Amino acid sequence: MDPITTVPFARTSRHKPRRWPLALRFIKGAIHGAIVLPVVLHAAFAVLIVALDHNVRNLGLPPSIIPSLSIVVGLMLVFRHQTSYNRFWDGQNHLTVIITSVRNLTRSFLANSHRFPLADRVETDRIIRILIAILYATKNHLRAGWGPAIIPDPAINPSTGDATSIPEYSDLLPRGLYGCDDRGLGLVLQLTFFVEQYIKKGTDNGWFHAPQASQMQVQLNNMVDAYGKMETIRLTSVPVAHLIHQKQVLALFGGVLPFALVDQMDYWAIPVVMLVMFTLYGIDAIASQLEDPFGYDRTDIKMDFIVEDIRSEISVLLEEWKKAGEPGYEMFVGRRQGAGAGGRGRIDHANHANGAS
Repeated sequence: MDPITTVPFARTSRHKPRRWPLALRFIKGAIHGAIVLPVVLHAAFAVLIVALDHNVRNLGLPPSIIPSLSIVVGLMLVFRHQTSYNRFWDGQNHLTVIITSVRNLTRSFLANSHRFPLADRVETDRIIRILIAILYATKNHLRAGWGPAIIPDPAINPSTGDATSIPEYSDLLPRGLYGCDDRGLGLVLQLTFFVEQYIKKGTDNGWFHAPQASQMQVQLNNMVDAYGKMETIRLTSVPVAHLIHQKQVLALFGGVLPFALVDQMDYWAIPVVMLVMFTLYGIDAIASQLEDPFGYDRTDIKMDFIVEDIRSEISVLLEEWKKAGEPGYEMFVGRRQGAGAGGRGRIDHANHANGAS
C-alpha cells in the first residue's frame, strides 16, 4: 500500500524513492570526496612498503602491534563521533523548542484577538509575521547570514521601493526597521522586543489575564534560551589539540598498518590498508560535518525546509484568523472552496462533524 501524501511537512518529507541502495551511493550525501586524498596516500605508501619488502629487505613488524594502536584509534573516533552527533541532535531539539514556542504564541495571540477592533487586529497580524521572521532570523544568524541593515519604508523614502537585502523578510518585518547586526545585536533578540511589548500591551488592555501573559512570557524565554544554546553549538568548536592528535594518530596507524600486514598478506596488504583507512577516515569526516549541523550539507539539519513548512502552517492560521473576524464566520468552521493544492474540493466542516457524531 502506497503511503498517503499529506500537505504538512511537504518540503521536509521525502518524495522520491531511493533508486540505488545506500551501499552503492558515492556522490550525493556521501563523504567520499573528503577522504579520497588521505586514503589514496595511504594506499600509495602501502605499495611502497610492499615493493621494498619484496626487492630490498624484509620490513615486516609483529602483527601484535595492531591491536594496541586500534584500541586508541577506536576510542578517539567513538568519542569524536558521539560528541558530534550530540551536537546535531541537540541542535535539532533546540530548533524544535523555538518552533514550538512560535506555535504556542501564535495560537494564544490569534485565539484571544479574533474579535479585536481593526487597529488591534492589524497589530496582531504584524506580531505574527514577526514570529515567522524570528525563525528565518535564527536560521540566517546560525549561518552567519546577518539580517538586513534596514527594511525600507516607501512612505518615508519612496526611492528605496520594496527592496530588501534578504527577500525572506520582505513581508514579515515592520517597515523602517533598522537591523543592528553591524553593532553586535542579532536580529533574533531584536525581534523578541516586539513580542514582549505586544504581551505587555495585551496585559495592560485586558486582552490577556495575568497567568496567561505569564505563560506567554515563558514561551518567549524558552525561545531565547534555545536560540542561545544553538549559538553555543555553532560557536564552540572541538578543541584544536584533540583534532591535531586525532589526525596524527590516524596517520600513524595508517603508516604502521602496512608493516604489520606485509609478511602475512603480501600484495593483499594494499587493498586491506585502503579498506581500513577508508573506514576510519570516513568516520572522522562524518563527525566533522555533524559538528556544525546548521549549514548547507546534506547531513545538516534541513532548516530551510523546516522553516518554510512552519511558515506555511502559520500563514494558514493567520488567514483563517482573518476570516474569523468576518460576520458569521468562525475559525475552522464553515464551508470553504478548494481545500488546498491537492484539489480536495469543497469541505463542509459542519456536515463532517455532524456525520461523525
